[in-house]
Amino acid sequence: MLSVNVKIGRRPLTLRVAVVGSGPAGSSAAETLAKAGIETYLFERKLDNAKPCGGAIPLCMVGEFDLPPEIIDRQVRKMKMISPSNREVDINLIKEEEYIGMCRREVLDGFLRNRAAKLGANLINATVHKVDIPGNNKDPYTIHYVDHSEGSVQGVTKTLKVDLIIGADGANSRIAKEMDAGDYNYAIAFQERIRLPQDKMAYYNELAEMYVGNDVSTDFYAWVFPKYDHVAVGTGTMHVNKASIKQLQAGIRARASEKLAGGKIIKVEAHPIPEHPRPRRVVGRIALVGDAAGYVTKSSGEGIYFAAKSGRMCAETIVEVSQNGSRIPTENELKLYLKRWDKKYGLTYKVLDILQTVFYRSDATREAFVEMCADLDVQKLTFDSYLYKTVVPANPITQLKITAKTIGSLIRGNALAP
Repeated sequence: MLSVNVKIGRRPLTLRVAVVGSGPAGSSAAETLAKAGIETYLFERKLDNAKPCGGAIPLCMVGEFDLPPEIIDRQVRKMKMISPSNREVDINLIKEEEYIGMCRREVLDGFLRNRAAKLGANLINATVHKVDIPGNNKDPYTIHYVDHSEGSVQGVTKTLKVDLIIGADGANSRIAKEMDAGDYNYAIAFQERIRLPQDKMAYYNELAEMYVGNDVSTDFYAWVFPKYDHVAVGTGTMHVNKASIKQLQAGIRARASEKLAGGKIIKVEAHPIPEHPRPRRVVGRIALVGDAAGYVTKSSGEGIYFAAKSGRMCAETIVEVSQNGSRIPTENELKLYLKRWDKKYGLTYKVLDILQTVFYRSDATREAFVEMCADLDVQKLTFDSYLYKTVVPANPITQLKITAKTIGSLIRGNALAP
């Protein structure tokens, strides 16, 4: 911990930060804070939590977050896009060193959480249920929580005073409610983990599948993603259509039935997914990151990398503006994190929002989307953007070609749609 002589009132100051939620966002924030010597408390309600999630991570995350190879179940180099009329388009990564990592969230999250704890974050197995918000910008926040570290379901009621709070507690964030962050639109993800016979599993060795169509998702896509010894089969839809989620899951099971024959369901999962950033992501000395902030992309529904990155960027800003924990940042100083985030990733979110609006509105446009995926220029642009998390600009000639192909595909899609 820092040894400092600065005092606020009667308390010698080493900045105290509570991070609520230990998924990729919370653990990445806690790790960064702990490395800087800031007094960090990392709250997690369920240490064995397995979030229902496709579990795909981009290549850039592996190096940027120093992820060891053993936590990556599969290195996917082939994608199969399947249209409403069951037209299949194969997409292959050409460079040998490139791949999409497939992870189980319980493994990835556990690794990041434990690493943060080893670096000095105080890991607390607890449920946070209330925050007392001070009336000025210096007094501490009081966190009320139930500690489950002794193994009791009822737990022990405790409190903790901190100077800052990072809410990383998911789409149903308690911290967001306490700070009045406002509501956002959200989707529901439903997923079954299915253990396949060995010969069926071999098909998915380096392959992931994405299905589109009103029968499998009215708003997004359905997926079959390979894990260590099983596949994750799931779908998502906006919450207004949540009553149909099981029907949509039956749709993806039917579309992939031959490939899933003989499989055994070993786990069923469901979870909300945010569809737009919350109206307020920093209020006072509380900041939201990851799903709690609403950092899931449209079109792809991806959130793991953006969760981890937002947690790290938020924590880096806190370290900077607090001068390594020697002073308490203000709300305006914390909002520097938002300015940096929006500048770096705002365009990515806008582009994917437009893609979803254009291509996911009907089966005709989904046919066009899959047809476009067969184009090598589109594949390169898409994978470069996904693997390295930038909206990669194409040269003008290529951009014109892609625009022309997009229009042509949309026109033909209406003719090809079932």
